[in-house]
Amino acid sequence: MLFSSMTFVFIFLPIVLLLYLITKKELHNPILLAASILFYAWGEPKYLSIMLITILINYCGALLIENKPDFKKIYLFFIIIGNLSFLIYFKYFNFLIDNLNNIFNLQIDTLFIIMPLGISFYTFQAISYVIDVYRGEVKAQRDIYKLALYICLFPQLIAGPIVKYHDISEQIDSREVNFDKVCLGVKRFIIGLSKKMLIANTMGLIADKIFIQNPHNFSHLVAWIGSFAYTFQLYFDFSGYSDMAIGLGLIFGFRFMENFNYPYISKSVTEFWHRWHISLSTWFKRYVYIPLGGNKNGMLTTVRNLGFVFILTGFWHGAKWTFVLWGIWHGIFIIIEKIFNIKEFDLKKHSLWVNLIRHIYCIFIFIIGWVIFRAYNIDYAFKYLMNMFGLLTLNEKEFLYSLSYYVNNWGLIIFIASIICCMPVFKNILEVKNKYTKILINIWLILLFFLSASAIASDTYNPFIYFRF
Repeated sequence: MLFSSMTFVFIFLPIVLLLYLITKKELHNPILLAASILFYAWGEPKYLSIMLITILINYCGALLIENKPDFKKIYLFFIIIGNLSFLIYFKYFNFLIDNLNNIFNLQIDTLFIIMPLGISFYTFQAISYVIDVYRGEVKAQRDIYKLALYICLFPQLIAGPIVKYHDISEQIDSREVNFDKVCLGVKRFIIGLSKKMLIANTMGLIADKIFIQNPHNFSHLVAWIGSFAYTFQLYFDFSGYSDMAIGLGLIFGFRFMENFNYPYISKSVTEFWHRWHISLSTWFKRYVYIPLGGNKNGMLTTVRNLGFVFILTGFWHGAKWTFVLWGIWHGIFIIIEKIFNIKEFDLKKHSLWVNLIRHIYCIFIFIIGWVIFRAYNIDYAFKYLMNMFGLLTLNEKEFLYSLSYYVNNWGLIIFIASIICCMPVFKNILEVKNKYTKILINIWLILLFFLSASAIASDTYNPFIYFRF
C-alpha cells in the first residue's frame, strides 16, 4: 500500500487513527501492530511470512545473547547470517549467478525472484536490535509483540527512515499522543505528500523521457535537464516519503530521526553524507565503520574502512554494478576529503567565491553520481556523462523531440520550485508562532493537500523509487 494512494489517505489512515484515538493506551500497540501487518500484507501477502520469521529469529536470538553471554558472539554471528540470508537470496541471488556465468562462462539458470518490499530496511532494523542487545545497550525485549511492532511499524516499514532500536525502545513502551502532536504530524505528512505528488512525480516524468533514450540521440542541454530532473526526483521522492513517515510517527506518538537535512546545499561530499539518508549513513557508521576501527588506527586503516563502507552502501541499494560504482564514486571523494581534513563547511570562515566554488564542486559530484545511479548499466552511464560534457558524437538526425516535449510550462514551474525547496527557505515553517502567519500556512497546507489528492486521483505515474531498495 502506498502512502500516496487513495486507499491509504482516505480509508486506511483515517480508520486506524480513529481506532487509535478512541481506545485506551493499553490497546495502542496492538492496534498499530495489526494495522502494520495489514499494511504490509495488502500489497505483498505472500512475503509476510518472511518478515514474521525475521521477527522470530531476532526475538529468540536476542534472548539467547542476553541469557547465554559466554556464547553471545556465536549467537550474534548466526543471527546476523540468518537476517542477511533472506536479503542475499531475494536481492542478490540472480546478480551472483549472472556474474558467475559471465566470469566462468557458465550456463546456470537464474530464478524468477521478486524482492519483498522494504526488506533492506527492516533487515537493518532487526540487525541493529540484536547488536544493541549484544553490546548491552538495551535489554532484550521479552514481549514478542513489542519487538514485532518495532520491526514492522507501518510508517517506516517500506522505505525508512531506518529506526534503531535504542532510539525507540522507550517509545514502544510508553508515548504521549496529544492534539498538538497529531496536528504537527498531519502537517508534516501533507508536506511529504506534496513533495512526492507535485515535485517528484513531475521530475520523474521528465527524467524517464530522457533516460529511456540512447545518449547519442539527444542534445547536451537535454542530457543536463535529465540529470537535474532525476536529481530532484530522487531527493523529493525519498525525502517526501521520510516526511510522511515522520509525520505519521508523530500522529501515533513516535518521534523518528530526521532523514534529510537539505543535502543539496552541502559544500563537501562529507557534509552531503551528513545530510543525505542520515538513518542509513549513521547505521553504517555505528554498526560497520566504528567496529572496523573507524579512524583510530591511522590513515591507511581509515581509508580501508571508508572504502569498505561505501562499497557496502552501493551494494545495499541494489544488485547492479552501477550502484556499486556510485558507492565507489562517493567513497573516493570522502577519502580525499578525509586525507585533506575537509569536513563540514563553515561559511563564516571563507569568502563568497570560495563558498560558491565548493558548492559547485559538490553539486557536480552528486549529479554525476546520480547519473551513474540512474543508468541501466555502466556503459550507458559513461555515454550519458560524455554527452553532458560534450565528449559524445551525437546523431542529430535521430533527435526525435523538441525541448518542449521534455519540459512544458508546468515542468518549468516545478523545476523552479525544486530549486527553492532544496534550500532551507521554509525550514521552520511548521514552528511559526505568529497567529496570522499560522493561519496562512494552514490555508497553504490545505491547498497543497487538495492539489496532491487531485494528483493521486488523476495520475497513474506514482512510483516510490526507494521501494526497489
